[in-house]
Amino acid sequence: MLSTLSRVADAFWRAAAYCLHPRVIGLSLLPLLIAGPLAWALMYFFWEPALDSVRASLESWRLIETVLTWLDHVGLQGLRTAIAPLVLLSMAVPALLVFSLLLVAVFMTPGMSKLVAQRRFPGLERKQGAPFWLSVAWSLGHTLLALLALLLSMPFWLIPPLALFLPPLIWGWLGYRVFAFDVLAEHASRIERRRILAEHKVPLLGLGLLTGFLGAAPTAIWAFGVLSLALAPFLILGSVFLYTLVFAFSSLWFAHYCLQALHELRQSRAAEAPGDLLDPLPPGQTPPPALEVVPELPPQ
Repeated sequence: MLSTLSRVADAFWRAAAYCLHPRVIGLSLLPLLIAGPLAWALMYFFWEPALDSVRASLESWRLIETVLTWLDHVGLQGLRTAIAPLVLLSMAVPALLVFSLLLVAVFMTPGMSKLVAQRRFPGLERKQGAPFWLSVAWSLGHTLLALLALLLSMPFWLIPPLALFLPPLIWGWLGYRVFAFDVLAEHASRIERRRILAEHKVPLLGLGLLTGFLGAAPTAIWAFGVLSLALAPFLILGSVFLYTLVFAFSSLWFAHYCLQALHELRQSRAAEAPGDLLDPLPPGQTPPPALEVVPELPPQ
């Protein structure tokens, strides 16, 4: 059996290599074709009205207007025009990140999990532990929890160190909960999935946190000051592309780790006793009676 760090490192390099597989490249086109035009259309039709609404809201707050007036007096008039776009982008980028993660989880993770299973574990049985609708409901439910956590944590973003760590931690938790579930949904039974998520909780959470920091990396393209605001429509499309690549790699990372853990679990159970390969019965349910063997009567 591999150690935990060896499993994580092995899954990392395998996921990086699988990113160059033609099927993975093909699967990555669908989220881009959905999120890219949608983001462009939203920017084209709603960017200016949204900016006007944010400016009106900021000017209606006496404290904000006092600060803006003071900035005008000290010669920083450019900040007045930049604050509204920055506020709007601070709301749009997290929504874009979450939307990209959901698209990858729904449209890419099942296909990439099948690819990993076919190439590495061709004999791995599919037990269909969770239907597709349950995976979607699981992803949406945890996404709402992540957005709520993000909203509640916003006051702490005023503390510079926390502003750098809180959002990636929230995205990492979301990626851990979504990708680990979706990878095991088709191949593991419900009991196997729960056991793997419990026994490998710490390394899977570590993978999720690394995923969160990788997902936060594309936001660096907005660090060009006022120039990034002028190029916002193009940078939005670039962000969609980078988010898709990051989450596709993260999904492959989870697929290699979780399917390896599932393969080892079934091997260990097969070595202990052949009967352990069957999932235990639910509490309160009795096994069916054994069939009675009737001896064959001699011919008359």
